[in-house]
Amino acid sequence: MKRQMLQSVMACLLGIAGMSVSAQNQVAAPMKDVNQVTDLTLDSLNKANTVRPIAGSSRKGDNPVLFLVGNSTMRTGTLGNGNNGQWGWGYFAHEYFDENKITVENHALGGTSSRTFYTKLWKDVLKGVRKGDWVIIELGHNDNGPYDSGRARASIPGIGKDTLNVTIKETGEKETVYTYGEYMRRFIRETKAKGAHPILFSLTPRNAWEDADSTIITRVNKTFGLWAKQVAKKEHVPFIDLNEISARKFEKFGKEKVKTMFYLDRIHTSTFGARVNAASAAEGIRACKGLELAKYLKPVEKDTVTGASRKEGCPVLFTVGDSTVRNQDEDPDGQWGWGSVIAELFDLDRITVENCAKAGRSARTYLEEGRWDKVYNALQPGDFVLIQFGHNDAGDIHTGKARAELPGAGDESKVFLMEATKQYNVVYTFGWYLRKFIMDAKEKGAIPVVLSHTPRNMWDNGKIQSNASSFGKWTREAAERAGAYFIDLNKITGDKLQKLGYEKGLKEVMPYFCKDHTHTSLKGARLNAKSIAEGLQQTDCALKEYLK
Repeated sequence: MKRQMLQSVMACLLGIAGMSVSAQNQVAAPMKDVNQVTDLTLDSLNKANTVRPIAGSSRKGDNPVLFLVGNSTMRTGTLGNGNNGQWGWGYFAHEYFDENKITVENHALGGTSSRTFYTKLWKDVLKGVRKGDWVIIELGHNDNGPYDSGRARASIPGIGKDTLNVTIKETGEKETVYTYGEYMRRFIRETKAKGAHPILFSLTPRNAWEDADSTIITRVNKTFGLWAKQVAKKEHVPFIDLNEISARKFEKFGKEKVKTMFYLDRIHTSTFGARVNAASAAEGIRACKGLELAKYLKPVEKDTVTGASRKEGCPVLFTVGDSTVRNQDEDPDGQWGWGSVIAELFDLDRITVENCAKAGRSARTYLEEGRWDKVYNALQPGDFVLIQFGHNDAGDIHTGKARAELPGAGDESKVFLMEATKQYNVVYTFGWYLRKFIMDAKEKGAIPVVLSHTPRNMWDNGKIQSNASSFGKWTREAAERAGAYFIDLNKITGDKLQKLGYEKGLKEVMPYFCKDHTHTSLKGARLNAKSIAEGLQQTDCALKEYLK
């Protein structure tokens, strides 16, 4: 009898064990890492924690704090400082909020999934959350791979109640794995328990297209984005489709420009891509009906100056460059740039001219300072842009004036630590920046024309110096590669000055310059403007039709 009872108990236990194994086996396989992008941040978690903010430490008085919870698309790299050339959108998010009313803390960490952020980092973040705070959660890029080995960061696909008990092979640690949706629900519940407001975000878009010829970004909302949306709906919290907002922008940009949005791979963004995602996040918050977080956003600033000369039905000619394009341009005996006199050559009843150049700028600093963005935002189909850089594009890259680029017109880039700001910055070639200007202009339907820079009053053995083997060459290469018009201003004006200097003596050239060998007088500025008009006449560019 005892033997029969023992056999019965054993059978029951085996049955229970079998049921458990069966339940484990029914759990969906983890998501595959189709992108094969390795993020090793968590391999240096101790190092990462040395620079992670203490939750709530930014709080000003009784003001709320906006906590950002995410992965490397929100905060990339072990130190999150851009030393790998990649940036997350969380780094720039604070720029959109009134920091006198709310502060933004970026608690994201590269390499984390919904599972690993919840188990390794969330507890410390939650300590700083108070009533009235806000928590944005954007996770899912890393919820793939093995459940129980390697990074061991996969969540169970979906939003169900499935669980899986695992033992991490490398450490022997036991853990219960939940679905992606369950981790999202836990973030939501625990945030609400503190009296704070959770918001779920979809993932950021990747540089992945439907197929080789497609103009449509592959959406990730069929999985994690969809699941986040479903959880948000059931839990009655806001959901913002960051993937859709940014993907629509990327599709307008086109594949070539979208390449500049990423750095090193298809997931991690450059400063350009990170800023696009940060702007999209703000737009999503602003557009989300009834979301009170929007009242903490700064008002949208509109540039009412750039493009203000536009007449109905008429294009605008924008000039972009350095001090040889725009200088003091006031004193008849002072220094002048050709951009301030070129309007004299155009029919201003049919076109207007705006000189947007700035003294001392290189192609790189003109972009980094946001000056190009103003022109870009003002551009309309049928406008024209004259672009001339090169005078300030040599010299120090990360020290001193820190405005030079890498030489050439290729795709090379390098990360530098800027001496003045102590921040890391990716610097590209001179020609890369010109190609970006060209791409941006063409994207807006405008017509870009790039110029080799104006000649200097510098001579070698009786011949005026040429930039044909350096900046002039790189400008031509950038124009040819990106599909823009090119005018060799350096040669056209240089030939004129050569003739004056060779036949009549160098003193005949002096009146075209003012105070030094680079900056032109009013007479020199008008000479360069006429050279540009002559160069236009040798092209089929529609801008020449607006000349007098």
